[in-house]
Amino acid sequence: MLIDTIKQFGLNDKEAAVYLALLELGETTVQRLSQKSKVKRTSIYDILSSLKEKGLAGSTLKNKRRFYVASDPRDMEFKLDERKAAIRSVLPELLSIANFMDKKPKIRFYEGEEGIKEIYLDTLNYPNRPLWAWVSDEIFGVLDDTFLAHYLSSRVKKKIWAYVIAPETQAMRRYKSDDNRFLRRTILEDPAVLKVQVEIDLYGPNKIGIMAFKEKIGLIIESQKIFMTLKSIFDIHWTKLGGE
Repeated sequence: MLIDTIKQFGLNDKEAAVYLALLELGETTVQRLSQKSKVKRTSIYDILSSLKEKGLAGSTLKNKRRFYVASDPRDMEFKLDERKAAIRSVLPELLSIANFMDKKPKIRFYEGEEGIKEIYLDTLNYPNRPLWAWVSDEIFGVLDDTFLAHYLSSRVKKKIWAYVIAPETQAMRRYKSDDNRFLRRTILEDPAVLKVQVEIDLYGPNKIGIMAFKEKIGLIIESQKIFMTLKSIFDIHWTKLGGE
C-alpha cells in the first residue's frame, strides 16, 4: 500500500494518512482534512505540526482562516538525499566508535537460580574444548540434582574436559571421587589458603563465567585479555599444586 511506503520516510500511520489527504485535497482546512484522513480533529493539529517540522506540510492564513497544504512530494526524495549525505559525512566517526566498542569486554548479568543455570549451559556451546575452573563447595544445595546430572552428562557427551581447583572440604572430596565418570581432573587445596566463595569458569575462546551461589547472581564476560590473564593465573596455580 502507498501509505506503508510513505511510512518508510519516518512517518507514523496517522502522519502518513494526513499527508496523503493533504496531497489529495490541496489547500484545505483542518475540518476537511480530518474527514478525508479519518483522523480525529483533536489529533490533527499535533500531526500537522509534526509534518511541518519534517518539511512535509505548510500553512497560510486567508480571511482569518488557516489553510494547510502538502509540500511537493519531490521534496521527500531531496530530504532523503540530504539524510544520506549527512550519514556519509559522519560514517567514518561512527565506524571508529563501533570498532572501539568491539574491543571492549562484553558483559552479561544473570540473576536467580535460572540465571546461574544459563551460565552453566553456555559452557556446553564449545564441544571438545577444555574448561578450567575454580569451584566453591557452595554449589551444593543451590542447584538441583536433576539439573547437575543433565549438565554433567551433556558435558561428557560433548567431550568437554574440566580442570578444577577447589578447597579440600568433605563435599569437594566426594566431588573429586567422581572425576573419572565426568571427564574431570580436580586438585584440592587447603581451604585456609583457597578461600573461594564463587565459581569462576574459563571456557570457549574468550569467556569467563562467574557464579555467586548464595547471592544467586552471575556474569559472563567475553574478553580475550581478561581470559588470557586468568588462564595464566590458573596455569601457575595448577602447576604449583602438582597438576600436569
